[in-house]
Amino acid sequence: MAKLRPVSHQDELSLVEHLDELRSRLFVAGAALVPALALCGWQNGRIIELLNRPLPRGQEPITLSPTEPFLTTATLVVYAALLLALPVILYQAYAFVLPAFSPTERRVALPLMLAAPILFVAGVLFAYFVVLPPAITVLLGFNADEFNTQLRAREYYSFASLTLISLGILFQVPIGVLAATRLGVVTPDQLRGGRRYAILGIAVLAALLPTIDPVTMILEMLPLIVLYEASILVARAFGGPPHETAERSAQLEGS
Repeated sequence: MAKLRPVSHQDELSLVEHLDELRSRLFVAGAALVPALALCGWQNGRIIELLNRPLPRGQEPITLSPTEPFLTTATLVVYAALLLALPVILYQAYAFVLPAFSPTERRVALPLMLAAPILFVAGVLFAYFVVLPPAITVLLGFNADEFNTQLRAREYYSFASLTLISLGILFQVPIGVLAATRLGVVTPDQLRGGRRYAILGIAVLAALLPTIDPVTMILEMLPLIVLYEASILVARAFGGPPHETAERSAQLEGS
């Protein structure tokens, strides 16, 4: 495996060199997943305990076959390891595209790249503490008098893990918005004018997440709307294309 080396905006790499760098970064991402798997396998009981906390008091997931406890635990370990390693994976993905930015663009892109893991962790924590408890309560309590509701371990842990991972990824909205404005794809004014469409898109994304009840959808939508509005403010301050940023700085110096 080739060593990762700093690549500047002026460097011209061949296709083979680009593929070699991509392979190296994929190796680093995979290497981050290995200790995460080992750690999560060692602490699988603790992980199960954490995911059981949002459940109503006294309720535990059930299994229906002799092999299901093992297979469910193994699947949960993979989900947890992916969750643990995703900040590193996201960082490697952003680092791979960073050389495409000019030095001026990089001054904005680099802090955002460093913020990606923080935003991911914030999304996971928001999902765990704010979204999952009411989602479980609403879904398990729906028509409770008419059903003998049993909670199967495999479905519940997949549901909880995908919810955590999905919201962690969706919390990357500010990075995507600022990147689009820096590349000149959209302007802050266009983002503000298309607010209604953005809210509709956020609603669709919330509907596609594992949580499907209206209360949980609203809880998922609110932080995404706040992040979108914050992205517009950041884009207005820092997100213009490089030539516009230079012109704005020259005007301020001239005045």
